[in-house]
Amino acid sequence: MNIIFVCTGNTCRSPMAEGYFKSKNLDGVCVFSRGFSAGEPANPNSIAVMNEKGIDISNHISQCITADEANRADAIICMTESHKQLLTASGCNKNNIYVLSGGIPDPFGCGVDTYRDCRDSIFAGIDELIQNGFFNEIKIGVAAADDISAIANIEKQSFSTPWSENAIRESMDAGTAFYVARIKNEIAGYMGLSKIAGEGYVTNIAVLPEFRRKGIGRALLQYVINDCENQLEFISLEVRVSNDAAISLYKKFGFAEVGRRKRFYTHPDEDALIMTKTFI
Repeated sequence: MNIIFVCTGNTCRSPMAEGYFKSKNLDGVCVFSRGFSAGEPANPNSIAVMNEKGIDISNHISQCITADEANRADAIICMTESHKQLLTASGCNKNNIYVLSGGIPDPFGCGVDTYRDCRDSIFAGIDELIQNGFFNEIKIGVAAADDISAIANIEKQSFSTPWSENAIRESMDAGTAFYVARIKNEIAGYMGLSKIAGEGYVTNIAVLPEFRRKGIGRALLQYVINDCENQLEFISLEVRVSNDAAISLYKKFGFAEVGRRKRFYTHPDEDALIMTKTFI
């Protein structure tokens, strides 16, 4: 699940929300913050009141939210209704935009006590969302041996030449990382990644038919990218040349076409595009 916290300048409220949420270490949830201006550091008062809670946001630099980021997000959590209106007017999906706790007033220009009140309101709002299960719809983690049969079932329902349980087990034993996405404890999708000498190669990514178009593929990609960006030089994958939806999704995550494999796929026969996302 991909979450964006948004405030006006991305220097006060949304960095505090991002910092606090990251401190919760929720599995399968990727979070960052954005605003409507860029290039400024976090407000000194925001840094100070977060330090009081043991959370360091001193390295934060404000960034503007982009259309691609908004489209990839499963939820955009704004600090005021006016932020929501601005995003909706720009074409963002209003069904994915929320206002934290009905609105968090801007502390900019006020003293440190106002920033403490703002921080505490943000913390309380996020805690309430967590307790209500707002972030629990999709949980992503590394698969265990007990998950192999579920992964094989996804393969059978997704591909004309699916991997068997034995093939998945052998690949897992050889060091391939399998990431699974769960909805209410049911494995709904998975992604396999072979890591070799600092390079990453996607084996497959698939979602059960009944769970498609729910952001699971996006969530898996974002989780794996975040998990690997400091470990690998790049991640590479193949995709059918006719799979426009997947190609578009990969491009949104920074994958570029770097080659083509002739007749890579069978049933039906088709070329594959090679797409790569580079970290270094």
